Amino acid sequence: MRAAVLQLNAQGMSSTKLYNYIRIAHNKDVKVLLLGEYVLNPFFKELQSMSVSMLKEQAEHQIKILKELSSTYNMTIVVPLVVVKRHKAYKTVAKFAPNSTTYYQQQLLINYNHWNEEKFFANEIKPLKSPMVFKINGFKFAVMHGFEIHFDELWSFIDAKNVDAVLVPSVSTFDSYERWKRLILTRAFTHNCYILRANRIGEYQDKEYTWKFYGDSLLASPNGDILTHLGNKEELMIVDMSHQEVLQARRSWGFKDMLNKRQVTLST
Repeated sequence: MRAAVLQLNAQGMSSTKLYNYIRIAHNKDVKVLLLGEYVLNPFFKELQSMSVSMLKEQAEHQIKILKELSSTYNMTIVVPLVVVKRHKAYKTVAKFAPNSTTYYQQQLLINYNHWNEEKFFANEIKPLKSPMVFKINGFKFAVMHGFEIHFDELWSFIDAKNVDAVLVPSVSTFDSYERWKRLILTRAFTHNCYILRANRIGEYQDKEYTWKFYGDSLLASPNGDILTHLGNKEELMIVDMSHQEVLQARRSWGFKDMLNKRQVTLST
């Protein structure tokens, strides 16, 4: 399975770079393209000063373009978007496939004093359900927002559905570089699946902080190794993943077999 990460700064309403990179990915036979958080929208702190009508206009414009690109290039595009319904803003990940569009609302949102998405967005607080899962040519993907990968309960769904690769769009900043790398590699190893992480680049300055988004988009293997990663510049990263490598890792480590022997029920 060939996939790609497009590591970018915030693009707003502009689509020129998106067109150019998707053409390149298409020529390289990429089937799935992943973008980071707050790439097609301004960063969260900037959203707070925007009107709901402006957010809605932006989302409708982006959705139209992404549907056209997916259909034209026969590619599945996975991208976080802020969408507006009934005059309320929701944080989602959208999957644009050539013949369909699916949305996954983020279930667990960051809620710290300096960065409170849970308060700003209208995403409902309710019992957890499975992240978005889909197949392409027999290869099974799941999608989890960056903040969500901290929570064991969501990973139980990943195990139950035998996911091959988890797509993680993120917007990691400050001094979290090493912590995020350790977290991703640990999750990939203990759940024996690929993790393809797209982190945005660029910078946002407010009165108190400089939010430096450092990139480091990467592919982690089902054995918990880094297979490839980017630096902190704009770049397209193309990767290949194998269902057989996932199966081999699960046979070698046997984590799931140990749970099955003890009749541990995984969330479905």
